[in-house]
Amino acid sequence: MSSNPVAETVAALLPRAKAELAELVAFKSVADFAQFPRSESEGAANWVADALRAEDFVDVAVLDTPDGTQSVYGYLPGPEGAKTVLLYAHYDVQPPLDEAAWTSPPFELTERDGRWYGRGAADCKGGVIMHLLALRALKANGGVPVHVKVIAEGSEEMGTGGLEQYAEQHPDLLTADTIVIGDTGNFRVGLPTVTTTLRGMTMLRVQIDTLQGNLHSGQFGGAAPDALAALIRVLDSLRAEDGSTTVDGLAPESDWEGLEYGEEQFRKDAKVLDGVGLIGGGSVADRIWARPAVTVLGIDCPPVIGATPSVQASARALVSLRVPPGVDAAEASKLLQAHLEAHTPWGARVRTEAVGQGQPFRADTTSPAYQAMADAMTVAYPGETMQYAGQGGSIPLCNTLASLYPDAEILLIGLSEPEAQIHAVDESVSPQELERLSVAEALFLRNYAAG
Repeated sequence: MSSNPVAETVAALLPRAKAELAELVAFKSVADFAQFPRSESEGAANWVADALRAEDFVDVAVLDTPDGTQSVYGYLPGPEGAKTVLLYAHYDVQPPLDEAAWTSPPFELTERDGRWYGRGAADCKGGVIMHLLALRALKANGGVPVHVKVIAEGSEEMGTGGLEQYAEQHPDLLTADTIVIGDTGNFRVGLPTVTTTLRGMTMLRVQIDTLQGNLHSGQFGGAAPDALAALIRVLDSLRAEDGSTTVDGLAPESDWEGLEYGEEQFRKDAKVLDGVGLIGGGSVADRIWARPAVTVLGIDCPPVIGATPSVQASARALVSLRVPPGVDAAEASKLLQAHLEAHTPWGARVRTEAVGQGQPFRADTTSPAYQAMADAMTVAYPGETMQYAGQGGSIPLCNTLASLYPDAEILLIGLSEPEAQIHAVDESVSPQELERLSVAEALFLRNYAAG
């Protein structure tokens, strides 16, 4: 990349980028204000707003969104008649989990073994820095050839939908010809990848009641219906013998066309214990990108410590269902609800409650923007060709933007490759990935403007 002036500029700016990422990581911007001070998120929002103003953005605003959080918007005018590109990232982060388990403090960017560690370093404060690097490189090499809008969300990790609601209420704000979502990642370090599909998700809370109150298991056990046992039966009905998801009425099989994911590589990435088998059928890519997947997120029942010899009168669980493109999340939620009710044994009383939902997403890979990005990534990653991958997670904003702006092209890139361990202890970012993706984004904007 050294023979490319844009790449040379990005390389020279990398120390500044590290210092800025350290400042941004230092904010404990978890959008759960019962756990973390609101001032931490507000501080991060103001940091992003100041960074945009320093880059000559106009109309910079810290937006109060309906979920009580803030998103940051800015507009950088380009040449007259140029196309408009919206760049997205989010500055909120997941909680650090067990801070004592981190090798270095989660909110202190720390370099170790060639990576930068800290909560949000990859997901997605690094995405904010990536956008800034790309724009600075263009400004130093002839200027930014498109109109640029930046939106940095403040509650993506909480899934409370503040920015989605705000965009629906102000549909003119984020209009663009192309949208670059900087919140996914390469399939592996050094392999340029765009994410072309996202699974949607629905979450249901299920409660089973069998008795007016708990009973002595010696006196009543064997005849009294156990609510926890009934719940276990219900949850087990959601999986076939091989572990694949089985929800009545929901098509279980679909095939992924694109980059394949080797089983051994997946075992390594997922840190599967030796001797433990993978679940489901078909290829790994089929299972995690193209097929539904159910997960029991939590169960309310007595903990082992302090448990008494009782037949349980009530038990409750939170169940999520990931659904692939082509499946309507609302319909999948109804099917899951009906399945849970139909498979509850012994006439037990069952109640289900929908608690969250997001639609799946599929990008149009035939668009000019994809060719512009493919050409850019070939330069940023010499010897490599841009790959198409899916992602098992959800970014509900994608569907909101696709609905509001049906003619806009949407690309998903980012810094969250497997080694980044996003959402886990010791999250990190590869500075080489930050450098190369910043070059790729800069060259994309130039290619797209010329196309």
